[in-house]
Amino acid sequence: MNSDHALRELNPDEALRLIKRVDRAALYAHAYSFHFNFRYNRMGAEELLQFAKVYQLQGIKIHLDDGEALSLRHASDERLLRLRDKAHELGLDIHLEVSSTDLPELSEAVRIGHTLAATSIRCYPRYAGRVSEIIWWTVRDLRHLADLDPEGQFRFTLEQHEDLRGPELVQILDAVDNPNLKLLFDFTNMLNAYEQPLAALQAMAHYISDVHIKDAVIINENGGWGQRGTRSGEGEIPQSRLLQELLLLGENEALVVAYGLEEEVDYYAPALRFPGDEDDPFIPHREASETPLPKGVDPDSVLSKERRDAHDQVKTIHSLLDEIRQHAKLYL
Repeated sequence: MNSDHALRELNPDEALRLIKRVDRAALYAHAYSFHFNFRYNRMGAEELLQFAKVYQLQGIKIHLDDGEALSLRHASDERLLRLRDKAHELGLDIHLEVSSTDLPELSEAVRIGHTLAATSIRCYPRYAGRVSEIIWWTVRDLRHLADLDPEGQFRFTLEQHEDLRGPELVQILDAVDNPNLKLLFDFTNMLNAYEQPLAALQAMAHYISDVHIKDAVIINENGGWGQRGTRSGEGEIPQSRLLQELLLLGENEALVVAYGLEEEVDYYAPALRFPGDEDDPFIPHREASETPLPKGVDPDSVLSKERRDAHDQVKTIHSLLDEIRQHAKLYL
């Protein structure tokens, strides 16, 4: 994929569009960048909001279960209301995430989202079965969104999460036919479905509203691709090129409205689909994503490094955006 890393040539209209949008790219702090800090209760949603404010980000993206016993799922209404007020005071937006599309999980996200005054809820299917079955079950689930959120408070996003490919996700959105349901494009998760990043982006392009920015190295597994997360800029993902294409989406208005900074160093996910698969392959059961704690390493050093990596990612992505701006200026 090395040839995909270079920024492509632009026409004058594209160059002008990039220059107008690059400084408006809405960057969000993502709780997974602080996965171990949340697991060890060294950090919570309150501290994530403060991190976003310090780096002048637009808001936060946080899973209902980040923080174990201190997670949003287990928070009292009083704490949720304090978080809502803190976000409002700091001028920050809150996006929620769940690792399922089933009705109980989506209902819980909507309940908590109402209390927090959140604006977006991400989900993804985690079914075992044939790809055609997973598509149908996900369509069935997501047709309940209109009932769960009749006022249209939330933008729901369906993430490509290691099993389904771009065209299959588009098939789901077309079948659900809900204007408040969009796609979330993750920089690495297509790899496990044996799909290249730019091909996935092209297939999903007209439906993308949100993004997870991260990097990874590709692990060859029986002809398929697993992934192991790295610091941004140290992996094999064409981050600059992907950002360029994402910023260009939408002729008059930018389609992508939120870029989550999701540094996932040492995250591992196995290959789920392979080049020799039958037409309707079987996807095995899998648990929700988690990064293992390195063996024989002092947890405090891991937590400190994780914080440094998250801070560094903000600087790296700002540098990539500067590179895109300078590249665009050459074509005006």
